[in-house]
This record gives sequence, structure tokens and C-alpha cells, in this order.
Amino acid sequence: MMFAANVFVGPEIDWLKISPLLVMLGGALFLILAGSLTSQWKPGVYGGVSAFTAVASAACTAWQWNELGDGASSELLANALYFGRFSLFATFSIAIATALAVLVATDYLVRENEDGPEVFALMLTAALGGMVMVQANDFVVLFLGLETLSLAFYLLTASNRSRSASGEAGLKYFVLGGFASAFFLYGVALIYGATGSTNITKIAASLSSETVFAGSTGMLLAGIALLLVGFGFKVSVVPFHTWTADVYQGAPTPVTAFMGSVGKIAAFAALVRVFTDGLLTRSDDWRPVVIVLAVLTLLTGSVLAVIQTDVKRMLAYSSISHAGFILVGLVAASYGASPDAHLGVSSSLGYLFIYSILVIGTFGVVAMVAGKGDAATSLNAFAGLGKSHPVLALAMTVLLLAQAGVPLTSGFVAKFGIIRAAVSVESYALAVVAMLAAVIAAFLYLRIMVSMWLSDRTHSSEISASLSLKVAIALSVAFTLVIGFFPSLLLQFVDLV
Repeated sequence: MMFAANVFVGPEIDWLKISPLLVMLGGALFLILAGSLTSQWKPGVYGGVSAFTAVASAACTAWQWNELGDGASSELLANALYFGRFSLFATFSIAIATALAVLVATDYLVRENEDGPEVFALMLTAALGGMVMVQANDFVVLFLGLETLSLAFYLLTASNRSRSASGEAGLKYFVLGGFASAFFLYGVALIYGATGSTNITKIAASLSSETVFAGSTGMLLAGIALLLVGFGFKVSVVPFHTWTADVYQGAPTPVTAFMGSVGKIAAFAALVRVFTDGLLTRSDDWRPVVIVLAVLTLLTGSVLAVIQTDVKRMLAYSSISHAGFILVGLVAASYGASPDAHLGVSSSLGYLFIYSILVIGTFGVVAMVAGKGDAATSLNAFAGLGKSHPVLALAMTVLLLAQAGVPLTSGFVAKFGIIRAAVSVESYALAVVAMLAAVIAAFLYLRIMVSMWLSDRTHSSEISASLSLKVAIALSVAFTLVIGFFPSLLLQFVDLV
């Protein structure tokens, strides 16, 4: 025992640089411990503590961004974590999205008489897993973050025990998610067999120096393909999207907002980093596949969204179309020899941040209209909303116009950035497909707006909301308009990634 203790030397830990992770972990543990040792808190206090935790984590990240100076990246915990502009921006996005999602969940849980620490602790745990994913510099660490995120999502999806649809969605998500994780792990194993390492930086160095083990090129390509399958499930890429509509519809609406924001940021940021940093030298091999996936995702998501009659399912297929836009950014980033390839990475991260705010605000309105029981999510439930609740309908209209990419909204800034990145690397055909998909998807948002403003009110349920939900929707709308009118407020940070 003495010999082992003398030999083992632990990694050096920079506690300040991992402070966003520690804050999120501390908040989750505090909720679990305090919730088990104390009586029921007043309504909304659990959510207030959770929102404060997420904001504190975002503040730590913003402070580190400012302290980074010239933007030089580094590695932490014996090369297990990556610390740089990319990881900091993604971490900040996750923290802000978590804070807004917590505000939406607070109203829902109080309304359903289910207010407690469990759901909020799971949300903070999922956010922690997402932060680990975007900061991971090793596939093993990435997988740990992925599973932490996924397991929390499974439980959150099935958290409404009074609705059978919630339990069914959770079970479906769990089974299919297990298969996706298996594909991801097999991909990691094959890449390790081909390169002799699971560290992303070392894999990049190995591939750039062509030190792939003899006869293992096929193994490497198979590993890359399996990684794409695993990531494709998590980000709802066609043809790995089949779970999305059922899970989005069955899950509690605040959980749907949380998955559509934090889940998208974590999985897509990890995907972009792995393929643009670790596997960039093999981009000629995986780029054609990503182009095909992008086209299928853009068109399938837009077309299927139009024919739905449930708003949550509409937004689920809309999220698939948005995933296609981010894949376009990945394609642009894959042209490493181009001087404008960096636009693909920066535009993808900017799109993720903007979309996460939009989707939380949109589902916040859906949660308000759905009412107690979270059941009124059909298109008819929104009919006449502009006449009975004009302010709420106006907020929903702004958020929908932004998702459609209308100028003077944050959505236009996001879509323009992706199209610009594709054009800059001369990927004109993909840019045209993306714009066509945006036009098709616009009809979906128009359907909802027409129902709100031009139809008569047929749904009789009372619409009310707590202050937390109103604040979440107001902040989302304000962000949408401010970034739409003053895009430089966001782009000055995105361009540094």
C-alpha cells in the first residue's frame, strides 16, 4: 500500500477553470441533500435556487472568458478537458439555457402540484453532463458526460407519473438512447484500435502524421461512421430522428424545452469539436456523408413539420430542420484548407445559442397554453389566442418569426451566419437547399400564426402563468429582438471562437 501511494501522482487540478462544473454539481447536490433533510419549501424556492445556480455557473464562465486574454487554449486534468474559447462559449450557452428552462419548469411544477427538488436536481445534473461533453478532450470523458446527460433526460421525460404518454416517451427514449450509446462506444473502440488513443488531441496528431496502424484504415472509417450514428441520434439527424416527435410530445413541456436547448447545444458542440479538431484530416472521408445527412435532415424536418396538427410535434420536426442547418455549418468547417473554414465553427455555435433561447421561449408559451395537465397542445388550442391574449400571441409570433429567419430577429442572424459560412467555402448547392428548407418551414410557423390571429377562440381552458414563466418568455423575446437589431452584441463573441 505504501508503495502504491508513493508511486501514484494525481493530475494537477486548476479549480478556478473547472468552477462552472463545480458550481453546477454543488447546486444539484445541495438540492438533493437539503430536499431530503428539510420539509417542503415554499412554492418556487427550489426553482429559484436552481436558477441561481445556473446563473452563477454562467457568471464563472463569463469571468474565465474575460481572463483568457489572447484566447490561447489549454488542457486540464491530465489532458482530459479542453479549455478555450470554444468550450467556454458552449458552457456559457448551456448555463443560460438551463436558467431559462428552470424558470419554465418552476411554473409547470407548481401548477401541477409537483414542486420538489428532484426535477431541478436532474436538470442541473443534465447541464453538468452537457458541460463535460463540450469540454471533453478524451472520448472516455465525453462518454461519461453523454451518459450523465442522457440518463437525466430519460428520467425527466418520464417524470410526469400522472400521464401515461410521459412514461411511454421515457421508455422509448431510454431504449433507443441505449442503442445510440452502444454505437458511440463501438465507434470509440474502433478509433482507439486504429490510432492507439482515445484523447482527441492525440488522435488528431496521429492522423495528421499518418501513424494509423497498418491495415486499420477500414477500422478507422468504421469508427467514424459509428460515431456519426451515435451523435446523429442525440441531435435528431435524419434517419436517426424517429424518436424525436414522440418524445417531444410525451415529455412534460418544460422538459421538452430543456432537451431541445441544452441537449442540442451539448451534443452538437461535442460533434463539431470531435470532427473539426480530432478528425479534420479525414474530412474528405466523412464530409460527403455529412452533406447527405444535412440535406435529408433539412428537407425531411421541414416537410414533416408542415403536416402535423400538434404544436409540440410541429416544433419537434422543426428542431430536426434546425439540426440540418447546424450540419451545414459543420460541412463548412470541414474545409480546413479554406481561410474561411472557421466561420463554420463560429456560426454553428452562434446558431446553437440563439436557437436554445428561441426554443425555450416558444415552449414556454406552449406550456402556458397547455394549461393544467399539459394536454392542450393541439393547433386548435392556439386558435383565437391573439384576440383573448394578444400580448402572449405577440410574444409567440416574434419567436416563430425568428425561427423562420425573418430579418430583424435573432433567427435571421443565425441562419445568415450558416449560409454565409457555406458560401464562403463554395458549398453553393448546400446553401440553396438550406434556404429552400427555410422557405418550406416558414409555412409551419405561418400556420400557427394564422391560427392565433385569424381564427376564433374555440378552446375554453383558462390561461395563466406565474412570474417565473412570464420572465422566461419576456427574456427570450427581448433577446430575440435585441440580437436581431444589434447582432454585433453576439457576433463580437462568436467570432472569437
